[in-house]
Amino acid sequence: MFKLVDDNCMDDNMKELAEQVDVIFTATPQGLCSSLVDEDILSKVKIIDLSADFRIKDVAVYEQWYKLTHKAPGLIEEAVYGLPEINREKVREARLIANPGCFPTCSFLSVYPLVKAGLIQPDTLIIDAKSGTSGAGRGAKVDSLYCEVNENIKAYGVASHRHTPEIEEQLGYAAGRPVTISFTPHLVPMNRGILVTAYASLTREVTYEEVKAAYDVCYENEYFVRVLERDVAPQTRWVEGSNFADVNFKIDPRTRRIVMMGAIDNMVKGAAGQAVQNMNLLFGLPEQTGLRQIPMFP
Repeated sequence: MFKLVDDNCMDDNMKELAEQVDVIFTATPQGLCSSLVDEDILSKVKIIDLSADFRIKDVAVYEQWYKLTHKAPGLIEEAVYGLPEINREKVREARLIANPGCFPTCSFLSVYPLVKAGLIQPDTLIIDAKSGTSGAGRGAKVDSLYCEVNENIKAYGVASHRHTPEIEEQLGYAAGRPVTISFTPHLVPMNRGILVTAYASLTREVTYEEVKAAYDVCYENEYFVRVLERDVAPQTRWVEGSNFADVNFKIDPRTRRIVMMGAIDNMVKGAAGQAVQNMNLLFGLPEQTGLRQIPMFP
């Protein structure tokens, strides 16, 4: 058998693993991680959960959107939302990390600076997002078959996608009040990548320099977030295979609105790469460890 490493896949007994390792990554169906993790396990090992079980602080909201009864509500408050660019210091001290979803990661990084700076009206925010088919996983589903996806683009989860409350909650922290947005994802015929185009009304007249300064305040020291040159729109091929997030904006003075754009690889910065970034923070490693691979383009 072809091997990359001389090792065996282990059973998924979390209690046994907690005695053997320093960190456990869980990339499981919604509801499974919360049914397994408990105080005894967390006293021995760090958990980085890639499902949505601990991302949303309001149990009722989680249960409404995911149609599940939460199995560990007592741990939700402790869990740290693992977006390092925002919660870096909290991540360092955490036992339980809720690794963000791919759509929320790209959406949040694209619009956060202007919400935080008060330059846009958050409740006017419309997020149009497009994902490659890997965002739906590898399950044998008709909608993910090649002949269904190829030469096709479609909206899905319209006004009902489960990442909506996650985005709203995190933007609410930035705005200092609850935020309601419109979020529409689309499936596009590519393997990987997320592209976000977001629109919002400005709170006042602004210049390019003012808006750029808001992004720079947030990201000028962030290795993985790249604010692009003026008038350069992010592209998924520029981040494919990497942990980078490319963001930019365009002011539309005619409509007094602004367009915010972002691109990530949904399987790296949108999932496993961000999980490794969080692990590095947890264990005092350089944050870029194992994540310096450049995008695959061209």
